[in-house]
Amino acid sequence: MRRSASLQTLLFYGLSGPIIALNVGLLSILFNYFKHPITIVSVAAILAFLLNYPVKFFERARITRTQAVIIVLLVTLTLFVILGVTLVPIVIDQTIQLLNKIPDWLTASQTNLEQLEAFAQKRRLPLDLRVLSNQINASIQNIVQQLASGAVGVAGTLLSGLLNIVLVVVLAFYMLLYGDRVWLGLINLLPSHIGVPLTVSLQLNFQRFFLSQLLLGLFMVVTLTPIFIVMKAPFALLFAIVIGISELIPFIGATLGIGLVTILVMLQNGWLGVQVAIAAMIMQQIKDNLLAPKLLGDFIGLNPIWIFISILIGFEIAGLLGTLVAVPIAGTIKGTFDAIKTNKGGNFVSPFTISHDSPEDRIN
Repeated sequence: MRRSASLQTLLFYGLSGPIIALNVGLLSILFNYFKHPITIVSVAAILAFLLNYPVKFFERARITRTQAVIIVLLVTLTLFVILGVTLVPIVIDQTIQLLNKIPDWLTASQTNLEQLEAFAQKRRLPLDLRVLSNQINASIQNIVQQLASGAVGVAGTLLSGLLNIVLVVVLAFYMLLYGDRVWLGLINLLPSHIGVPLTVSLQLNFQRFFLSQLLLGLFMVVTLTPIFIVMKAPFALLFAIVIGISELIPFIGATLGIGLVTILVMLQNGWLGVQVAIAAMIMQQIKDNLLAPKLLGDFIGLNPIWIFISILIGFEIAGLLGTLVAVPIAGTIKGTFDAIKTNKGGNFVSPFTISHDSPEDRIN
């Protein structure tokens, strides 16, 4: 009996690795094949998750769900139009100016490195920065070329982008209205002891995660913009938005955003780049230690190592979209398995609407 049990355990752990690798490869192939519809559905689902909170607020005021959804979507579209008219042109203008000024900054940084190397040679210090300078210049020039080509591509596909936005909004509208019915139909295919905790974990990880990340990113943009303006940092609004958007990528996004902005500012002024990095890191610590625990809590419960691994796997499968949804998906899987192990199914809560029925009524 012991040999049989140990053999089963060995087979289980021995085959689980290849099976997981095979499934990851299949997911990557499927995503590449259905990339556009999967992206549209995923973005629409995230938007529906976020808008479900204000929809619930209006429902408490005894407004029908259809009316609440229409009101929330109209308000959201109005805000997007306002941002598109006021903020987006400024960001585009600063981006174009940044791309035009980077060659001059590269020349200035090359001069600064040569002066530093000459200073070291006078004092007989073994400092050779030529290789580092060439590598930095080549890397940044490559980034500029990619950004420029990307900007041309975006400009050339503007009509397609607007069509995608319309599809996302329309799909999010129907998800808010009928998403619970679709989800209930899918959940009915699973046993109740799996479907119920899966639903609860999905709502907890996706809704709360994306709302929290959005608020934390907004905090970084709102606080860093005036700080950068006071410090007279170039392109203050653009750099603050870059750091805020990078906040959407958990665990490593903010660090990457701050590092990129610091390098760009240091090309123009080394000391100013250090000041920008210090200010951004201070606000990041305030965000991580004061705001994030209150917004996020420990609802994901993942070890940082697993978070990093899930982000890498998500990027490998679906690129940027994969990095955004990797952590909540991993948290949903972990929460579901934990609930199954402890035999705590929880109450059924639709990811898109408010559920007033008992778990037995909704599942059965």
